[in-house]
Amino acid sequence: MAAGKQVMVIGADDSEESHYALEWTLDHFFKPFGGDTAPFKLIIVHAKPSVSSVVGFVGTGAGILPIVDADLKKMAARVAEKAKEFCASKSVTDVVVEVMEGDARNVLCEAAERHQASILVVGSHGYGAIKRAFLGSVSDYCAHQAHCSVMIVKKPKT
Repeated sequence: MAAGKQVMVIGADDSEESHYALEWTLDHFFKPFGGDTAPFKLIIVHAKPSVSSVVGFVGTGAGILPIVDADLKKMAARVAEKAKEFCASKSVTDVVVEVMEGDARNVLCEAAERHQASILVVGSHGYGAIKRAFLGSVSDYCAHQAHCSVMIVKKPKT
């Protein structure tokens, strides 16, 4: 990757909103420059949940933890591969995909800081106030906690 490029970190998961955010970003920030000549070094980050956050600690047999962990790793590998393939289909090959374990809010902010990103891109699920209160909002957290600009890409309503 060329020296002197600014860094753009994009959060990725297996949701339609995440896929749309990646597509929108590639179309608006990379396509006009011919893919790899864009002024950004592209880093796609997937936050793999920890086994304990998925299963919990109550009532689980020890035998289920390795199975759940293997499934989470497969899903993370699938998300990473789909992101790479999609970038290649848009003629963007100068891309790094990272899988980090943890809560997406923290993982994305840490990745943006570690890579000294100029911008962090996240998709929006479009939750209302009540769902956001219970589930939390990755985009809202990143907008307030990241040490760089945050762009929240919303999928248009159909």
